[in-house]
Amino acid sequence: MSLDFKNFSGTGMTSDSSRMKLISRLEKEGILNKKVLDAMKSLPRHVFIDEAISSKAYDDTALPIGKSQTISQPYIVAKMTEIIMLNNPKRVLEIGTGSGYQAAILSLIVDKVYTVERIESLHNKSKEVFKKIGIRNIYSKFSDGNNGWSEKSPFDAIIVTAGASSIPKALKDQLSNDNGILISPIKKGGKQYLQSTLKDNGKYKEKIHGIVNFVPLLDGVIT
Repeated sequence: MSLDFKNFSGTGMTSDSSRMKLISRLEKEGILNKKVLDAMKSLPRHVFIDEAISSKAYDDTALPIGKSQTISQPYIVAKMTEIIMLNNPKRVLEIGTGSGYQAAILSLIVDKVYTVERIESLHNKSKEVFKKIGIRNIYSKFSDGNNGWSEKSPFDAIIVTAGASSIPKALKDQLSNDNGILISPIKKGGKQYLQSTLKDNGKYKEKIHGIVNFVPLLDGVIT
């Protein structure tokens, strides 16, 4: 999907040049997928965070977005997206919309993005941002992310942006049986690891991609 975000170009620390410096850092850190880099180069991250901290928008760090949640570190967004792109997904489910930045990156690469958020204020705010910047292929739902979005399944890929000790069964069930891939933070032995799970004919193959630090995957909703 190709969109023009020129109307949202910033100045100073939110300028296009600041964004390009971030892209250079991501490349040096090993992000190689051109579609991922192009999406992150195109999308203005500063529109997804509060103006008070917008000067930090293109730092490679997580930032607070309220309700004890964060917008993920750009490297982690790029890494998770790059991993699922190995299978060229068309339909992706995201668990944990948060600011909406990860979903927006995905929307520039895949056909359809379905995203679920359990905190109503974040759900509403992200929908407003999607509308403001003209993204039309993201479908949002206010619900408990542990349940996924069964009515829209199966999904070619699922991204979980919160950590748990195991992957909810509903999400594994909603993953395509034909090389569907799920990427999620998993807690093991007191640490969180980024883990990909490949599903093929009912069999699962797991791979660890390093240590991460995400907010916990919680049950229920907050209105």
